[in-house]
Amino acid sequence: MVSGEIMQGPKKASLGKATILALGKAFPHQLVMQEFLVDGYFKSTNCDDPDLKQKLTRLCKTTTVKTRYVVMSEEILQQYPELAIEGRPTITQRLDICNKAVTQMAIEASQACIKKWGRLISDITHLVYVSSSEARLPGGDLYVAKGLGLRPETNRVLLYFMGCSGGVAGLRVAKDIAENNPGSRVLLVTSETTIIGFKPPSADRPYDLVGVALFGDGAGAMIIGTDPVPSTEKPLFELHTATQHFLPDTEKIIDGRLTEEGISFKLGRELPQIIEDNIEDFCAKLMGNAGFCDEEYNKMFWAVHPGGPAILNRLEKKLDLLPEKLNASRRALADFGNASSNTIVYVLEYMIEENLKLKKEGGGDSEWGLILAFGPGITFEGILTRSLTA
Repeated sequence: MVSGEIMQGPKKASLGKATILALGKAFPHQLVMQEFLVDGYFKSTNCDDPDLKQKLTRLCKTTTVKTRYVVMSEEILQQYPELAIEGRPTITQRLDICNKAVTQMAIEASQACIKKWGRLISDITHLVYVSSSEARLPGGDLYVAKGLGLRPETNRVLLYFMGCSGGVAGLRVAKDIAENNPGSRVLLVTSETTIIGFKPPSADRPYDLVGVALFGDGAGAMIIGTDPVPSTEKPLFELHTATQHFLPDTEKIIDGRLTEEGISFKLGRELPQIIEDNIEDFCAKLMGNAGFCDEEYNKMFWAVHPGGPAILNRLEKKLDLLPEKLNASRRALADFGNASSNTIVYVLEYMIEENLKLKKEGGGDSEWGLILAFGPGITFEGILTRSLTA
């Protein structure tokens, strides 16, 4: 299965295989408690429609989200009141806010990650930047590199508008870079804000309320590289096999359009069912690389992007997973909402906690697992992974 191994920490990292060496995250200062979201949202948008308010109240309960961080604030709405007015062309204002916000969060998440990593920032050779919340030329990758003080010869890759699968897509790209450039260290950064799609409630767009109840803002960062340096680097996960698969003729199920009023999203109600119908075949191909069969789902750990509770529930039922297998995903959803591409970073942090908890309690830990996300396309992203911490 692997050509060679080096001893590092409690488990061995395979020679030449990409590993996640550190994780970091950052958030805007505005913390939103789900129980207060409805009143605050309707007040800030000057809407008093009782039917829409009742629907959002119901959605807020079903999403299982408890807290979220957001860039939007009273100060921003005071400065840009047109953001809360239906039909106003506000894309310029939104991008002015978003471009600055995602860059700041990306820098802060990267700094937190680099601090945990323990090596010099000058040792970073590549930058992969992921966002669906900005649009500019040059892209956010340059501004993040500049803000961090990365060397001008740092190789940059920019991934825009990949939605919820962007974090795992970025991890796949970072893995390929690390494994094809021995000695390299790749900084993967994701950063998102919902201001790009913030709108007042409307009976003509009932699906917008799902986003209001579910999505959050923030940034995530990872350092990826092969052959960890024993004296300083402590690998967390080994990235064994990565794959991407899109489902033909499903591109309208997750539909996003950049308009004069910002991004408008439509999420098809059939999305959870489509994921359920296709998840077994996708996972079977990945699991086969580690010698697992489709009856051994519960022998693995599951780091799944929590697109929403319906997706997690369908996946759990279809694969007959033990309830605790999706604890990390459900915790991330409850604490941060669906933060698009960032969320997989939060899930992986909680996955480490869950594995260490199992070990402490004397339970059997899962060495192998899957990192999964689903995005526009409909696109499945998956990485067969080894835990190196438990």
